[in-house]
Amino acid sequence: MDLGMDTRTPRSPRTSRALATEAVHAGRDDLAGQGLHAPPIDLSTTYPSYDSRGEAARIDAFAATGAEPDGPPVYGRLGNPTVARFETALARLEGTEAAVAFASGMAALSAVLLARGSMGLRHVVAVRPLYGCSDHLLTAGLLGSEVTWTDPAGVADALRPDTGLVLVESPANPTLAEIDLRAVAHACGSVPLLVDNTFATPVLQRPAEHGARLVLHSATKYLGGHGDVLAGVVACDEEFAGQLRQIRFATGGVLHPLAGYLLLRGLSTLPVRVRAASAGAAELARRLAADPRVSRVHYPRIGGAMVSFEVSGDPHEVIRRVRLITPAVSLGSVDSLIQHPASISHRIVDADDRRGAGVSDRLLRLSVGLEDVEDLWADLDGALGESARPSAHQEALAQG
Repeated sequence: MDLGMDTRTPRSPRTSRALATEAVHAGRDDLAGQGLHAPPIDLSTTYPSYDSRGEAARIDAFAATGAEPDGPPVYGRLGNPTVARFETALARLEGTEAAVAFASGMAALSAVLLARGSMGLRHVVAVRPLYGCSDHLLTAGLLGSEVTWTDPAGVADALRPDTGLVLVESPANPTLAEIDLRAVAHACGSVPLLVDNTFATPVLQRPAEHGARLVLHSATKYLGGHGDVLAGVVACDEEFAGQLRQIRFATGGVLHPLAGYLLLRGLSTLPVRVRAASAGAAELARRLAADPRVSRVHYPRIGGAMVSFEVSGDPHEVIRRVRLITPAVSLGSVDSLIQHPASISHRIVDADDRRGAGVSDRLLRLSVGLEDVEDLWADLDGALGESARPSAHQEALAQG
C-alpha cells in the first residue's frame, strides 16, 4: 500500500495560476470592478423584461443550442447568476470549457443519461464499483438505459453502435480502486468517457487531462465540504454543456442559488481541506494496516481523505462504538464520517454484484475530516474493541 502523496501545488489547466489561487478567485474575477468583495446571492426566480421580442429571440437561441442566454437572466430554470459563478469556477478547476450544476449528483448523472438517450444512444458501458445509487440507476434501467458491466480492460470490446457513454469512478466508491483513465479514454474511441471524480476532486486528479469528456461530482461532498449543501455538477465541453442545460431546463433539476453560493465559498478552501484531510487519512491508513483487528486496508495511490478497511470482527459493532466519528452516510465534510456500505450506500446493489465488485460485508468506509489525527485514532482504537489488540511492538510500529 503506497501512502505517499504529491504535495506540490498544481497549476490550473486552463490558466497560468496555481490551483490554490484559482480556487480562491475563479468565479469572482469581476467583483472588484463592481465594488464588491463577497459574491452576491441572487434569489430571484424571474426577471423583468420590457423587450418581449428580444426575450423571445433569446429563448429561441437557448432552445436551439442550450447556450447561456446573452444579457440579463430570464427565469430561474434557465440559469442563475450565483450558480453560474460556481459553474465557472468548477470548470476552471477541472480544466474544461464549461460546467453545469444540478440539484444533486444523481440529477447530474440522470441528465447525462437523458442527453445521450435522446440521441438514441441508450447503451452504457460501466465499470464496478460505482456509487450504489449510480449502479442502481443503470441496472434498473429507470431512464431507459441498458448497461454492460465490464472491467477496464474490457471496455473496447463492450462498445456497441448504440453505446452513448462509458462510466467509471476512480478512486471508486467504496473500495477506492483506481483506474488508468488515459487507457480507458483511449479504449472509448469516440464514445464519451464520464469519470466520477467525487473522491479525488480536481486537487488530486483532473480527468479531462487524461481524455475524459465528462467529469461528474456529487458536489454535496468535498466541493461543498461542510455537510450543508446538496448538489451535483458535470464539467465538460461547451457543446455537451448546452445539451445538459436543455435537459436541466426541461426536467427542472436546478440548483438553488443559496446552494450555489455555498459551493463557491466551499471551493475557496477546497485545496487546503483536501490536503489536510488527506494527510490525516494517510496516517490512519498506515495505523490500520498495522493493526491485527483489521484484515485489509484500501487507500488510493493518489492519496485522498477516504479510507476503507475490512475488520476481522463485527463491522456493526465498530459503527456502534464510535463516539467522535459520526456514523452517517455521505462524505467529504470537515468532520469525519463512517458507514457500512453493504448496509447503506451500496445496499441497493445486488449482493452478489456488490461482493463481486469487492464490497465485502466486513468493509467500512471512513471519510476523514479535519480533526486531530490522534483523537481520530483514539476513537477508532476504542471502536475496534479489545479483541486482538496489537502488541506493544505493533503499536510502536504504528506510531512510527
